[in-house]
Amino acid sequence: MAQRNVPYPGGPTIAGSLHGHRLQDWAPGHPMNNWTRIGITTMKTSSASTILTRPSNGAVTRMPRLSFAVRQTGRQTVAAAVLGTLLVASGAVAAADDDFAARVDRVLAKTPLIDAHNDLPWELRDRSKGALASIDLRSDTARLPVPEGGAPLMTDIPRLRAGGVGGQFWSVWVPTDLEGNDAVQATLEQIDLVKRMAAMYPADFQMAYTADDVRRIHRSGKIASLVGLEGGHSINDSLATLRSMYDLGARYMTLTHSRNTGWVDAATDTPKHNGLTPFGLDVVREMNRLGMLVDLSHVSPEAMQAVLAVTEAPVIFSHSSARAINSHPRNVPDDVLRLVAKNGGVVMVNFYPAYVSEAANRWEADYAAEQTRYNSPPYAGLYIGQPDKAKAALAAWEQAHPKPVVTLAEVADHIEHIRKVAGIDHVGLGSDFDGIPATPQGLEAVDRYPALLAEMMRRGWSDADVAKLAGANMLRVMEQAEQVAARLQVARPPSEAVLPAGESRCPRASRKSASSPGPFAAGPRSRPRKPCHPSWRLPHRTTSRPAR
Repeated sequence: MAQRNVPYPGGPTIAGSLHGHRLQDWAPGHPMNNWTRIGITTMKTSSASTILTRPSNGAVTRMPRLSFAVRQTGRQTVAAAVLGTLLVASGAVAAADDDFAARVDRVLAKTPLIDAHNDLPWELRDRSKGALASIDLRSDTARLPVPEGGAPLMTDIPRLRAGGVGGQFWSVWVPTDLEGNDAVQATLEQIDLVKRMAAMYPADFQMAYTADDVRRIHRSGKIASLVGLEGGHSINDSLATLRSMYDLGARYMTLTHSRNTGWVDAATDTPKHNGLTPFGLDVVREMNRLGMLVDLSHVSPEAMQAVLAVTEAPVIFSHSSARAINSHPRNVPDDVLRLVAKNGGVVMVNFYPAYVSEAANRWEADYAAEQTRYNSPPYAGLYIGQPDKAKAALAAWEQAHPKPVVTLAEVADHIEHIRKVAGIDHVGLGSDFDGIPATPQGLEAVDRYPALLAEMMRRGWSDADVAKLAGANMLRVMEQAEQVAARLQVARPPSEAVLPAGESRCPRASRKSASSPGPFAAGPRSRPRKPCHPSWRLPHRTTSRPAR
């Protein structure tokens, strides 16, 4: 815990402690009048505390940080007032924290906390090469060796238990440079990995396929394990493959990932389809008929609106935040939030710092630009062919431009905004743990959900509100999707729609050579694939572990 001395005007220094947060000023727009602020933090957890203060105008104001306001009436009076307040407030904060913790425990005992997006399966695949027994999830996985450019694992069974997790959608993401049958095969292997993981730890995990399954498994004291497809490239433009994935347990599909498919535009690619093609609408309709949730994270705003205009079931955003707070294209605009409210869907707030904080988003863009400026193979860059010099220059830039600190409180701001625009029934949690290279302070791993729920309680949320955020909203959406599917399966047969010739995604070059084996593959690829254009290459990353 870092110590910081906080002086007040004309008086002695008061020592305060700061755990995971910088001292904050008054809330924006607070009438300061003739009050003096003295920032004192005495926190047990990484979340800041809230107290009620009364300025000279008589209004009672809830402050987002533990601060003490006293009138300047002389050094001795001020010092005595502050020190006395410290003693009282320290006990009050401790009692409040204990109360919040008890309330969180009561909520999670009744309502399973459901995280809509965790990328542990790919991390296990990548680190173990499919040998799951080589990584013991009953141990502290954060202590395992970290691959170059990677980050410590954020998920294991003890921390899931400490975090009160009752249901987890495991993302079965595969890279977008896997194409066609390669993408299908890798996705099938990912689903198999999730099921093997659940079978390996039967005392802790159990596969779930319905909302009732999640509730039953939660009551049994286990963690309900669900499967989410991340990226429409996983079905290779085939509704038959989509149905097969559903039969294997997939309960949502993110329509695309970082790049367009042949039928839907991605938020982070050049628009090609004005959102969604007719075949893309067929995909949505078939997902409705199956009872597979349509996940709009990663898609363009035009695609969001097109889906919301045709879907008969509530949608989800499995791991996105509010664009009004941070204009990152992966976040959800306010006009779409209002459509989600009408649709009955839910936006699961993401924890990735670049999606949470505008400052972090801009820093990462600047960092990537500097990377390119110094070293952009094969031809460009000030220090091309001089990797040591390029590395030193980038390190010097980073030292001069420190990465912004993003906090748990900023994630809570996104939750608050979505509630304000869409309503309390339309917000949830989609951390992206183990799919992101960094996290906000206070949300380092899967054991930290209670701290976030306690922060919402500090902001005045009721237990019923927190229960909806934690998992009740997601359970409602799952139930409604199941009900729509039951109706549609009586009304219409499986779709036989196909993607018209010439509309398939432009083939991309793999990062691996055509003759190199794919993940878990037994032999070479059948034939080489050509890039769409010679200049195509994967985007620059600030780390070898991209946000998924």
